[in-house]
Amino acid sequence: MKNETWGRMGSKFAHLTSSHPCYSEKAHFTTARIHLPVAPKCNIQCNFCSRTMDKCEYRPGAYGCLLSPRDAVARVEEAMREHPTLSVVGVAGPGEPLFNPETFEAMRLVHDAHPQLHLCIASNGLLLPRKIDELAELGVGSITVTINGIDPAVVSQIVSWVLYDGTVYRGEEGASILTAQQLAGIEAAYEHEIPVKINTVLVPGINEGEIEAIAREASERKAWIMNIIPLIPVNAFSSRRAPTCDELKEARETAERYLPQFRLCRQCRADSVGIPGTEHHHRRPTSEYFHG
Repeated sequence: MKNETWGRMGSKFAHLTSSHPCYSEKAHFTTARIHLPVAPKCNIQCNFCSRTMDKCEYRPGAYGCLLSPRDAVARVEEAMREHPTLSVVGVAGPGEPLFNPETFEAMRLVHDAHPQLHLCIASNGLLLPRKIDELAELGVGSITVTINGIDPAVVSQIVSWVLYDGTVYRGEEGASILTAQQLAGIEAAYEHEIPVKINTVLVPGINEGEIEAIAREASERKAWIMNIIPLIPVNAFSSRRAPTCDELKEARETAERYLPQFRLCRQCRADSVGIPGTEHHHRRPTSEYFHG
């Protein structure tokens, strides 16, 4: 059942991702990356998400400052001097990258200045089908899509609302729209020869029964790899517990029947920089780039 190769695309995707520290276990300890916090707005609200300006907290959604696209290029160049192995530039928030025009401007400027760098986006996938052409034109080389369920009844317990085409959808209606767009986006990325990693937040008591369906549906649409990460209890889920190591292990073993599993995720900040396996979790941003 596991999605091993897809003809000519198998070797191409392997080449693209072999030096990406969030796709390759070897690169995770040798290759630096940087996340550019240029995308403040979001078009969905996940119950475990808190977008927080915080210089020390280490989790997705935390950041020390927002950067303009031009400041982002300067930050990349500073990071290249600090980290000679830096090869990946990503946008992972603090909001939804595809919902913020600043993401595309920053990617364009970085690609124009440093075309050798690998560009990466981490997205909720809601706008991926309609943005994939632009991402391909910008030279984006990999995309992460966070999918936390397939069944709308489950997804609606994790995502409280979805903003799509100017309308806010709640409950299972919003969940259905989100899931359909996510799966269509994976297919579109494959057609554009861009590998997709699936991120799934394991929320005990809600979506452990969805892991197989997520992995199967993503594999059928030619996703490349999967990353199951533990819930960090914040925001509306602050009273919920994180999964145990055994629960994570079981979820990954279930999903691995369909997709290779990445097991080294650090659940990085929206402004992380450095080699993921060795960076200091509480690195303070350069004061020069602090904008409030």
